[in-house]
Amino acid sequence: MVRIRLRRVGGKKQPSYRIVAADKESPRDGRFLEILGYYNPRTEPATLTMKEDRIYDWMSKGAQPSDSVKQLFRTAGLMERFARFKEGESIEVLLEEAEIAAQARVGSPKTTGVTPTKKSRPEEETEVELEPEIEAKAEPEVEAETEAEPEEEAEPEKESDLDSEAGE
Repeated sequence: MVRIRLRRVGGKKQPSYRIVAADKESPRDGRFLEILGYYNPRTEPATLTMKEDRIYDWMSKGAQPSDSVKQLFRTAGLMERFARFKEGESIEVLLEEAEIAAQARVGSPKTTGVTPTKKSRPEEETEVELEPEIEAKAEPEVEAETEAEPEEEAEPEKESDLDSEAGE
């Protein structure tokens, strides 16, 4: 039996998924028959792209979507369009409707949970806040150096006192 399910791709702790048609017995990330779309839950809102004509074809041949894929299909409105496809509605009309729905879903392509880069604004603000602390730390060092200088001058005087005492 063929299932339409998610196949995990992406790095560690950065999941994104391919929607694939695969044999029910195949492992989650194993062998598949065809890539039918992509799903990225890390973007806000989640990115979902599908080849609806191929999904209709696989589902009409008896492929069953997994529970998670079925939920994604409902979110995108694909299950309603597939029901209309089975009743005999033209696939061209359904695909145009799907394209309009996909454009309405599209949001910002930025992912969530991404650490800011060095060029980002929040780090620049922290650097500005750190500068007065650096200046405050630099002032005690200068004072310490000025205090150290009289001690050095005092030591040669002691040596000259010792020389004068030795001469006496």
